[in-house]
Amino acid sequence: MKYQYSEKWTDFAREIATVLELKYIELDRIAVVESQGTKTKRTIARIHTMGKVMQLGMGSKPFYTIELITEKFNQQNYPNQIKTIIHELLHIPVAFGGGFRHHKPHVNARTVEIQYNKIKHLYT
Repeated sequence: MKYQYSEKWTDFAREIATVLELKYIELDRIAVVESQGTKTKRTIARIHTMGKVMQLGMGSKPFYTIELITEKFNQQNYPNQIKTIIHELLHIPVAFGGGFRHHKPHVNARTVEIQYNKIKHLYT
C-alpha cells in the first residue's frame, strides 16, 4: 500500500463540511489521503482515527483521516465522489471525540443523499 496526503481532497472535504454546516467537525483536525495498492474489492473510501488510549498516551486531540482508495474512487463520476466524501464525513460523531457513527441509522444511502441534495447545485 502506498499513501499520499491530498491537499486537493483535504480542502474539498473541509469545504463540504463547512457548506453542510457540520459545525462540530474541527476542520483543522481532518485530512484526506489517497491510497494505492489495496486488495479490497468493494471499499471506495474509509475513515480512520486514533483510539482514545493512543490519544491519551500521546496527549493528542482527536484527528480523522479519510482514505480514498484511488483504484475505486477515481473511477467514480464527480457527483459520486462528492457523495463518498459526505459519507465519510457523516461517520464523524457530533462529540468529535475520536469515535465513529455507525451505518445504521446515521450513515447510509438515504442520509448521504439528503446531504448531497442540499449542496449539489453548488457543484454541478
